[in-house]
Amino acid sequence: MIIEEHKSLKDYNTFGIDVNARYFISVTSISQLREVLNSDVHKTHLLLGGGSNILFTKDVDALVIHMDIKGIKEEVLDDNHVLLHINAGENWHNLVRYCVDKNYGGIENLSLIPGNAGTAPIQNIGAYGVEIKDVLVGCTVMDIATGELKELTAKECEFGYRDSIFKNKAKGKYIIVSIELKLTRKEHHIRTDYGAIQNELESANCFTPTIRDVSDAVIRIRQSKLPNPKELGNGGSFFKNPVISAKEFDVFHNAHPNAPYYKVGEKEYKIPAGWLIDNAGLKGYRKGDAGVHKKQALVLVNYNAASGKDIIQLAYYIQEKVADKYGITIVPEINIL
Repeated sequence: MIIEEHKSLKDYNTFGIDVNARYFISVTSISQLREVLNSDVHKTHLLLGGGSNILFTKDVDALVIHMDIKGIKEEVLDDNHVLLHINAGENWHNLVRYCVDKNYGGIENLSLIPGNAGTAPIQNIGAYGVEIKDVLVGCTVMDIATGELKELTAKECEFGYRDSIFKNKAKGKYIIVSIELKLTRKEHHIRTDYGAIQNELESANCFTPTIRDVSDAVIRIRQSKLPNPKELGNGGSFFKNPVISAKEFDVFHNAHPNAPYYKVGEKEYKIPAGWLIDNAGLKGYRKGDAGVHKKQALVLVNYNAASGKDIIQLAYYIQEKVADKYGITIVPEINIL
């Protein structure tokens, strides 16, 4: 077991923020993970997956454990369903394309989302009308205190909008080591009713889309407006789409009748945070090397040498401007450390 000291995390977070970890190790097996947790190197641990949903604002005085446990196993359930057992270190988008190649349906709308499989349930990742909770059967987790493995059902994960038990009462208690997804093999539920997918498919003269067609369309849409983290540091969508009450919505809609919205319950409405930021005049706004992406206002970027503090100060500025103009509070979905 090799534990490095004063390790730069620049290559381990998609913002490309150059901070140091006091201690660092990349684990490739459950036994190695258990051994690390039992060590007395440092009393504080930080789990790191693909580094796509985290903003470092300072050096990390902890033992950073990079989850790199890989592997996929398949279990045919019936004529129309397959259960995939996916280890935490598998890259999420590679997993989606693996499923598309196998004609396993259910996560094609989640193409090109950065990060790894093990962190996907924490955020309950979602895009274009689909969330991971729609197909997740359960997770295998390791209890940090005891090193014991435990199975959690999807219900026990307590999923919400960009939320789960892992961000709340079980935060710091468990490490997700693998996930299980139940996908379709034949009778796929094609979702093209959210966002720009339908228009993208029609532009390609595709009127009876397959799951590959949907995945390819999502990839084209995301590539057209979202920066590649390998070329421009970013963490994907920085803010959650705010959900407001019916009373708040009436006030907002009367003042801004052309604003997009989605009804998410009898008395709640979701407003696209990107639209709020854009129409507050902040798309393309830049302060030093921290900026709002010129094509997608929901994405904050590191143009070169921005620090995490530069990015978070920009986020505070955006929150203030949106609140002043719309009376709506937007909050980060990115983890800020």
